[in-house]
Amino acid sequence: MKLKWQWSPLSECPKKLDHCTRRPSPPPSPRGRGSEIEKLSLSQTANACRTKDHLAITGSARWQTARMNQIRRSALKKSLYGLLALALLIAVDVAAGQSQELASEQSAAALLKKHEVLTAQLAHNPYRRPLVLDSSETRNSVNGNAYAVLDSPFSTFSATFKSPNHWCDVLFLHLNTKYCRASADTSPGKLKMRIGKKTAQELHDAFALEFTYQLAAASPSYIAAQLNAPEGPLGTTNYRIELQAVPLGEGKTFMHLRYSYGYGMAGRLAMQGYLATVGSGKIGFTQINDGQKSRYVGGMRGAVERNTMRYYLAIEAFLASLGQPATQQLSMRLRYWFDATEEYPQQLHEVDRDSYLSMKKAEYQRQKSSLSE
Repeated sequence: MKLKWQWSPLSECPKKLDHCTRRPSPPPSPRGRGSEIEKLSLSQTANACRTKDHLAITGSARWQTARMNQIRRSALKKSLYGLLALALLIAVDVAAGQSQELASEQSAAALLKKHEVLTAQLAHNPYRRPLVLDSSETRNSVNGNAYAVLDSPFSTFSATFKSPNHWCDVLFLHLNTKYCRASADTSPGKLKMRIGKKTAQELHDAFALEFTYQLAAASPSYIAAQLNAPEGPLGTTNYRIELQAVPLGEGKTFMHLRYSYGYGMAGRLAMQGYLATVGSGKIGFTQINDGQKSRYVGGMRGAVERNTMRYYLAIEAFLASLGQPATQQLSMRLRYWFDATEEYPQQLHEVDRDSYLSMKKAEYQRQKSSLSE
């Protein structure tokens, strides 16, 4: 009886040689030649399995190498893109910094040129101080400008107005300011104010005004800062106080203060109502020639000139007080500001000295108490 046996075809060999599966070996052939054929066949099968495993392993290695190369190329490409993006950001920042520096230099040069143009007026004017005041009015806005030479080093001036903190110390001197609190820890900085009457008043009856502080430029030779509020008292809008300054020789500073606001129909009617009642007869500083007669400007321009002057004198008073001990600075600047406004009684007189000082000291205490709560 002949024995039948068979072995696994190549397709049944797994990828790894160690697990190459073969069916059980057939029993030895009674004939020697058959035994040799069997051995040869088994050897061929094993070689085939080894060859297939080698091809599989080689193919897998090549695939893995190609995949790794692809990953490396992708990572390299991303890294290059990242470096290019970083370089672009740095270039943009440098360009922006250079552009801002150039703009500051141009603004400083323009302000110095303005000082040169106003040299004669700064030396000879009706204000008895190196000051030039002007104003303008359009159909829906009004603004006042004060140009002045301050007897204060630029470094001191710049340090004062680089942050919103001292702005409140300055603005508080104005008769109408009932409260001012600066927040320098926010971005942008904020000034929360209450604007009211020129006499004592409860805070809840005063108008709430919030300024946004912006330091537009600051360098060893130029500073520019702005206070902006979308709404102001009496229906006004776009309430702004802007300040620029450059150093002069002999420890002096040349500054430009701009005070402005806009108004619509409602705001104009409210302002006209004020000027026809409480503000009746109030005048500004600019003289206008009507034919053969000269008069001081009134109306909206007169109002903006009066407040521009008050804010300028507040800056002057604050800087003058810095040479005093800290405990005496408030009293000195209150006295300084009131006495300076009384030099222009036609435009700025409102209350007597004792009434102003007592009102302001009470308002300061009230403000100090609210800040500590």
